[in-house]
Amino acid sequence: MDHPRPAGRIDRQRPKALACRRAAALGRLLVIAAALALRAPALASGLSGAWRMDEPKDSGVVLHTIIILRQSGVATEATVMPNCAVEIPVRDVRVEGGDLVFAIADWGWSFRVRPEGADLRVILSYDRGKTEVVRIAKPATAADMQLPAAAAPPALRELPANGLAATPPMGWNSWNHFSEAVDDRVIRETADAMVASGMAAAGYTYVNIDDTWELGRDAQGSIVANRKFPDMRALAAYVHGRGLKLGIYSSPGPATCGGYEGSYGHEEQDARTYAAWGIDYLKYDWCSASRVYPPAQVRAVYQRMGSALQACGRPIVYSLCEYGMGDVWTWGPAAGANLWRTTGDIQDNWDSMCANGFSQDRLARYAAPGHWNDPDMLEVGNGGMSPAEYRTHFSLWCMLAAPLIAGNDLRAMSRDTREILTNREAIAVDQDPLGRQGSVISRRGGVEIWTKAMSGGARALAVFNRNADDREVSLAWSDIGMASKPSALRDLWRHADLVAAGRGYSGRVPGHGVTLLLVR
Repeated sequence: MDHPRPAGRIDRQRPKALACRRAAALGRLLVIAAALALRAPALASGLSGAWRMDEPKDSGVVLHTIIILRQSGVATEATVMPNCAVEIPVRDVRVEGGDLVFAIADWGWSFRVRPEGADLRVILSYDRGKTEVVRIAKPATAADMQLPAAAAPPALRELPANGLAATPPMGWNSWNHFSEAVDDRVIRETADAMVASGMAAAGYTYVNIDDTWELGRDAQGSIVANRKFPDMRALAAYVHGRGLKLGIYSSPGPATCGGYEGSYGHEEQDARTYAAWGIDYLKYDWCSASRVYPPAQVRAVYQRMGSALQACGRPIVYSLCEYGMGDVWTWGPAAGANLWRTTGDIQDNWDSMCANGFSQDRLARYAAPGHWNDPDMLEVGNGGMSPAEYRTHFSLWCMLAAPLIAGNDLRAMSRDTREILTNREAIAVDQDPLGRQGSVISRRGGVEIWTKAMSGGARALAVFNRNADDREVSLAWSDIGMASKPSALRDLWRHADLVAAGRGYSGRVPGHGVTLLLVR
């Protein structure tokens, strides 16, 4: 997943800039609090303290959220530790009718709290108000608040390349669409759909389980899946039988972003378990590692699992999810990684997609076969953007030589979604064996022109119109480093050969749209 998860169903639309995965600052052990003076009538005194709110899940796991309150006169400070993964500040602390009311606005969570004896009655609204639950929070114990013993990270060294991901990985991940609703059946049906839809034939290979699969550890310390995944080995065999590969998710912290069991202190053991199950891909999400490691140790922490994977006896693609912490692109390969997140979590809207994708130009030199910049998963087909915007999204990721990890429901794709995700001519730009990431050559008036060097001397040329209205765009061949007109010009979305004009290219690009060309 990409983030700490709520005690209820997580709103995948929220920005998670405040969550542990988005900021190295959350790696501090001190509690971060947001305080506002309360102008409303005073709440009952004696509310300073910490309470634990339990959330039993259908999977058999019980998640815990800590609420910390501090009163000083008429002012109250509050901190929430969702799923015991990270401390985050609340917003808009106020009193309404005897209740203390606050919100984590960027998550879409809001709280209404009032004392009931020694406990707190908590009305939690999540999914941006779509769901509301009532919980009783009990006083937290010292054990609830205690962090695990600190583990010394390994000495830094450069791990050898694992020989995987010669081109950007292609596949699917459960989080963006299914969130915590993923289970064995969803994974099997998704594998079937990947084959039936033509996605497997177009190059998609990995079917990746994100967070919420974990139960805990057995008496020997081995990680155990919860009841949603009764037999991981059998599931891997099924996915492999479809000609595909299976991916899984964990965290270097004690808990995942969703509050499930992390790999802290069990890195080598977990890597061996993944290998025994038949796992082919690991997404490793920082999350609660911020509570036990300072940000300066991020490379060593990821190196530890990279080394464990290389020793587990099975080739496993290693995907770092650390939101760009510590300039990961400068050390990701040395930690054994095949890809690394360069941004916070994407959301299924135009602004979020643009923020993640168009910011990648400065990182082009760090991409190469086996080592890729990752601006997060694809949102194509999830419904928050138009077909034209999704074509722009997909084209930009292809120009970036980014991993193409779909995040929609493959079992119920529209024709537009299927055609975008299986556009083999666009995919060939992403998967070109030269392994170069594209870069911008012009930004003017909301129009960006990008080029990408391709094998055999070809170039991909993308004209992105970030404006809402259509724009006429012209460029000279010399603008992309060509001394004369190309011998061949092809439109990769229209699947049509074009006649190259003598001096350059001219065309109309729709609002929020793209023209993607192959130039030879």
